Amino acid sequence: MGVALYRKYRSRGLSELVGQEHIVTTLQNALKSGKISHAYLFTGPRGTGKTSVARILAHEVNGLPYSTDSNLDIIEIDAASNRRIDEIRDLREKVSVVFVFVKYKVYIIDEVHMLTREAFNALLKTLEEPPAHVIFILATTDAHKLPETIISRTQRFTFKPAPPGPLTKHLASIAKAEKIDIDADALQLLAQHGGGSYRDSVSLLDQMGSLGVPVDAEVVRQQLGLPSSQAIDDIISSLQSGNLIAPVVTLQQLYDSGLRASSIASGLAARLRTDLAADTPTLSASDTLKLLAQLLLVDSSPQPERFLELVLMEPVSGSAPAPAAIEPKPAAAKAQPEPAVEAKPEPAVEPKPEPKTPTPQKEAEPEKPMPTAGSAALDESAWPKVLASLKKQYNTIYGIARMAQVDFSEPGKVTLVFTFAFHQKRLHDAKNRQILANAIYEVTGQKPEIVIKHDKDARPTPAPAVVATPEPAKSDALADVSAIFGGGQAL
Repeated sequence: MGVALYRKYRSRGLSELVGQEHIVTTLQNALKSGKISHAYLFTGPRGTGKTSVARILAHEVNGLPYSTDSNLDIIEIDAASNRRIDEIRDLREKVSVVFVFVKYKVYIIDEVHMLTREAFNALLKTLEEPPAHVIFILATTDAHKLPETIISRTQRFTFKPAPPGPLTKHLASIAKAEKIDIDADALQLLAQHGGGSYRDSVSLLDQMGSLGVPVDAEVVRQQLGLPSSQAIDDIISSLQSGNLIAPVVTLQQLYDSGLRASSIASGLAARLRTDLAADTPTLSASDTLKLLAQLLLVDSSPQPERFLELVLMEPVSGSAPAPAAIEPKPAAAKAQPEPAVEAKPEPAVEPKPEPKTPTPQKEAEPEKPMPTAGSAALDESAWPKVLASLKKQYNTIYGIARMAQVDFSEPGKVTLVFTFAFHQKRLHDAKNRQILANAIYEVTGQKPEIVIKHDKDARPTPAPAVVATPEPAKSDALADVSAIFGGGQAL
C-alpha cells in the first residue's frame, strides 16, 4: 500500500516548514540559546503543521534525528480519546520517571481542548510544578476552549493558514517530484480549495494524481464538485443584465448535474471578491458587498438551494427594473388608456336607480356591463384583465399566473405553459385552478377548458404594468419572487 503524499512530504525539520517563518525563527533561536520552556501551546487551523512541529521540536531538543519510529521518551497522547481524569493521573505518575537516554521527556497532547474539566485540573498541577526533565507540547484547533490557567503557563505559538502563494509553490514542487501532469491554474485552484490547510491541499493533489490524465482547472472543478467558470460567467451576466429568470435556470442546471448550493455560492463569492479587489466589480460596490454577505449564509440555510436562488434574484429586484420579457414598456403604454379595470365597481351602483326610471335603465343595462364581467373576448386582450382580477384578491396566484406563456389559439381552451415545474404544480391544484377559472369567467363570461403545461423554454406572456398600479409600493419583480417561492397568502 502506498504512502499518502501528505505523510510522505511532511516536514522533518524546522527549516522545511512552509509559511510559518515567525514560529520557525523563534524556536530555532530558543534551541540555539538553550532557553527551552517547560510547556508550549500550538494553536491554529487544522493542517497547518502543529503536530509536525511538535514532533520536530521533541527530537531537536534531545539532539535526535527526526524519525517516525516510536520513542519511549516522546509520548503522543490523543486527548480526544484519552480525555478523562484517569489518563491524566496516570501521566502525572509517570512524568517523574527519568530516562538516561535523552535529556528531555516530551509529552505531545493533541486536541488538548477535548480534556474534561477534572482532567484539566489534574494537568494544571503538573504544569505548575513540572519536573526539570519534562516538556509538554499542547496542540489544539480551539484554543478558546482551554482554561486561562492552562494557557498562562505555556508559551503560545499561533499557526497561520497557508498563504496561497507559498502553498501553490509547495504543491508544484510535490507535483514535479511525483511526476503529476498538472498546470498552474489547477494548482492554484487546489490551494484555494484547501482552505489554508497544507494537509488538505496535498491530499487533493494526491487525488488528482490518481486520475492518470493531464489535470487542468476544469478537471479539478469537475472532481471537486465546483461550478465551471462558464456557469459562473452566466450567473454574473444575468445579474448585470437584470434578468430575473436566467439565474434560476442556470442554478437548476447546476443542481441537476449534482452540484451543491454551498459549492456554487463559494465559487460565485470567489469571483466577486476577485473582481472587487481588481476594481472591476460586476455590480455596484454596495450590491456586491450585500451579495457576498448573503452568500456566506447559504450553507447554514435549512433550504440552501432555494435560499441561493433568492439571494441571486434579490439584487435584480431591488436595484434593477423587471426584465423586458416579463414587463415590457410598450405593453404598459398600451394598457393605460383602457378603463376596464376601473369600471368594475359600477354594476354595484347601477341597480339602485332602476325603480325610479325603469324605462331609460332598460336601454342602458346591456351597455353598462360591457367593460366588465362577461363582456371581453376570449383572447390575448382579456389576459391583462384576468390578471387584474386575480391580483385584487389572490396575489399569490396572480404572481404565478403572470409567469405563464398564455395561448388562446384553440377555441374554448386556454393553455398556460410555465418555465418551472413548481409553477405548473402550484396552479394545477384544484382550488387554484378554480380561482383562475372564476377570474376568466368574471372577465369574459366564458368557461373555457384550462390546460396547464411545463416547458423549460417557455417565456411569460407580457403583462401590462397597469395591473401593478393598485400597489405601487411593491415591486413587480418582488411579486415574481414571492410567487416563485410560495410567498403571499397560504393556499
